Amino acid sequence: MISLLDTLPPVTEAQRAALLNAPRTADAHRAMMAEVLAMNAVQIGGTATQKRLPAEITVAAWNVERCLFPKDTAAHLMPLAPDVVLLSEVDHGMSRTGQLHTTAEVAEALGMGYAYGVEFFEMGLGGPTERHFCKDAFNALGWHGNAVLAKVPFDKATLIRLDDHGHWFSEASGADPDQPRLGGRMAIAAVLPTEAGEICVVSTHLESNAGPAHRHAQFEILLDAVDDFAPGAPVLIGGDLNTGNHIPPNFDHRDESLFDLGTARGYDWDFTAPGMTTRPSLITPHPERVMKLDWITAREMHCLDKGVLSSLDANHRPLADHDCVWARVGV
Repeated sequence: MISLLDTLPPVTEAQRAALLNAPRTADAHRAMMAEVLAMNAVQIGGTATQKRLPAEITVAAWNVERCLFPKDTAAHLMPLAPDVVLLSEVDHGMSRTGQLHTTAEVAEALGMGYAYGVEFFEMGLGGPTERHFCKDAFNALGWHGNAVLAKVPFDKATLIRLDDHGHWFSEASGADPDQPRLGGRMAIAAVLPTEAGEICVVSTHLESNAGPAHRHAQFEILLDAVDDFAPGAPVLIGGDLNTGNHIPPNFDHRDESLFDLGTARGYDWDFTAPGMTTRPSLITPHPERVMKLDWITAREMHCLDKGVLSSLDANHRPLADHDCVWARVGV
């Protein structure tokens, strides 16, 4: 059961100690996930500025890579005038991002409410390029997750877990035993009111450290959960699907089977503009390749326009290692 909260309770010292001392197994991970309330909750915050969305809306989906610069991130989005923003890799109470609730900062600047959920409880400060940004030697909360931001109040919202076996915790999955993470890939889904009726929007992040079969299974879990959450509603899904990862030698997103799965379930992939969506950044200065990881897909909606917004700001500083994909959508 997913709780809707105005504040996510922190991991206790006892829970942290249990996590550090637990065997690195899927069963231990599932037990810890059940015990930590924030892993089974959605935080609802911010302030909506409209009662209903129009029948034509602009949606932006962006992996903001921790969201090092939340106010600049919001300013970068403003020319799009988005009605809905789907964020992934957003920090909350992490030293590398100044202990800020980065989603709340972006939402406030855009005049939006937000629904935020935790993908991972991070126990460390991050990699070497991230520690450069840390002013504290600790994380106040250690949350890292996904969010839906919208100009209107949420009719309902939920968190959808796409795995529970501890892909970044269990040694059987290849996780680093010295840097355990609690959590796993997930999605935030929300039902929003529009002049044409309710719609469901979803912010998701599929697994990078796995091949296409794993992502196919995650996407199928997501589609089934969305059908249960918003039966019969028009649906738009956006986020970092990590397409092409672990598919040597070409790492080609076109080799993913999840596209056919989505199409068979009524989803149209033409809401995503052509072009790659990754670039070097302050945290990832030397990526191995340029890839197309980020997508918007929808059913029972039509695409009016679409594009890719570069993550380079006016000073040519990369705000993230992903560009933002956006679509103008008719409901």
